[in-house]
Amino acid sequence: MRRFTIAPDRIRDGHVAFDRDETHHLARVLRLGAGELVVVADGNGHEYTVRVEAVGETATGTVVRHGVSAVESPLSVTLVQGIPKGDKMEQIVRAATELGLRGVQPVITARTVVRLELPRWRERARRWQRVAKEAAKQSGRAVVPEVHAPQPLADWLAAAATTDSRTLRLCLWEGEARPLGDVVGGAATPAVVELLVGPEGGLAREEVDAARERGFVAVGLGPRILRCETAGPAAVAILQFRFGDLAARAPAS
Repeated sequence: MRRFTIAPDRIRDGHVAFDRDETHHLARVLRLGAGELVVVADGNGHEYTVRVEAVGETATGTVVRHGVSAVESPLSVTLVQGIPKGDKMEQIVRAATELGLRGVQPVITARTVVRLELPRWRERARRWQRVAKEAAKQSGRAVVPEVHAPQPLADWLAAAATTDSRTLRLCLWEGEARPLGDVVGGAATPAVVELLVGPEGGLAREEVDAARERGFVAVGLGPRILRCETAGPAAVAILQFRFGDLAARAPAS
């Protein structure tokens, strides 16, 4: 069945009101009509099987079945990503969402080339949020990762809450020889991971030192230098394999 993602407040008392974007996709792109069964996710982990009732300016439907998505990882990963140039941030958000990311915090670092006024940054964040929504729908997720408004890395680190024993903070840095695999190989399974990745050129040493003061462990990704749009998703995949839902599971006996 075709999948759609809408805000939770559009599902009330067993009735669904699709927004304009999803109505356009349903009616104009997919050419679905009344009577069709579709899957609707509310972005918070719930999925609904919905029978389309009417297709007009906004489509409507009736909930046939409701459940909780079984495709979400038990590991909550937030990617704290130094903002790169061009459309690389969209590539990062898309790939990391497909890999089960829970949230993205874009940060402005010493080596961030792009410099914008606050309203422009908010506009970028809305665009990245749309990318996350589309990637979540494409990959069959019922949770849409939240893309926060960009802020300076120093401000984010200063406000970062003290972590507990179930939170793992990691900082990817090409100046660190110890690989990520060594750090997570024998670690207890965390509930939350915060992963800090720099833009093109990586993080400045002073930024890595500041992250360490907030409980981050600096790690590398092996002998090869990865592009910034590769590094974050690659690390998320490793974390999901080690702690999340990408590891091979033994068949039930």
